[in-house]
Amino acid sequence: MMNQAPGAQHEPQPQPVSPGEPAPFVYVTRAVPELTTSMLAENLPGVRIELNPLDRNLNRGELVESAAGCDALICTLADDISATLIEDLGPSLKVIATYAVGYNNIDLTAAKNRNIAVCNTPGVLTEATAEVAVGLMLACARRFGEGDRLTRQGLFTGWAPLLHRGHGVYGKTVGIIGAGRIGKRVALTMKHGFDCEILYHSRVDHVDWENDLGAKYVELGELLERSDFVSLHCPLTETTRHLLDAPMLARMKPTAILVNTARGPVVDETALVAALRERRIAGAGFDVYEHEPALAPGLAELDNVVLLPHIGSATVETRDKMGRMCAEAVIAVLTGKEPLHRVA
Repeated sequence: MMNQAPGAQHEPQPQPVSPGEPAPFVYVTRAVPELTTSMLAENLPGVRIELNPLDRNLNRGELVESAAGCDALICTLADDISATLIEDLGPSLKVIATYAVGYNNIDLTAAKNRNIAVCNTPGVLTEATAEVAVGLMLACARRFGEGDRLTRQGLFTGWAPLLHRGHGVYGKTVGIIGAGRIGKRVALTMKHGFDCEILYHSRVDHVDWENDLGAKYVELGELLERSDFVSLHCPLTETTRHLLDAPMLARMKPTAILVNTARGPVVDETALVAALRERRIAGAGFDVYEHEPALAPGLAELDNVVLLPHIGSATVETRDKMGRMCAEAVIAVLTGKEPLHRVA
């Protein structure tokens, strides 16, 4: 065995359930694919699995009452896993598996201090979310939502030269904010599928974007000024909260379209509503919201927006994979193994 260097510290490891201990208790905060619970049952003999039976998120009191004493918690991004909640769930908690890529809703410090593993589901929803981002660009540019409503209301009386004109997508300039997996998949689709010029902005420039896409790294202001479509793919941090505020939105073209499949608070939605209402930008397509599930006042009344109910990862294939990854994380920790996708 190699000697540990002076002062070096190992990451604390979650302790497995010992053979003599009671069967583990796993609490799941929302209904998940059956695959998830069947995997837990098959790999954790005698496991007690309880799921939130309601079609809504539990409040803090309900969650404590339902999940107190659990060995594992499978949660969603909408659950506030605070330090006090972690404490109230009790000392038996060994792993929190979030049914999401993001984990800013979990107090990682509190979890680490209590030797609780926190795991997420990275990489699994890249294609699904990219599909939604591209779909929102097309829907906004070609005014699909408005056209659907017009037709359903019986207002379509026949083809006409000036009827329902939108904007073309081919050959336009697409600005990508956030150079992760999803942003790059959107960029690839727009470059090779629609012959678009790609601009991008992120914390650092990426040589692979330039080599693979001929993309150009630019500062945020320049990206907003030049892009016909702006697609958000950055994480939510203190520096990205309200990244697109009123002054930044004012730098967009009046013909530009903003798409957000990242995190709602990246955009100041009050400022966005004003810009859309005054036609200072042409349209917006959103799958996430600043105060989700609530919408900013006036947003739903606008005809130049397409609004989706946070379905970026909502394919059967992707949601099954996410459930599998959560189950694998719980099984690993409760059987004394290191989980694959541990973030704390």
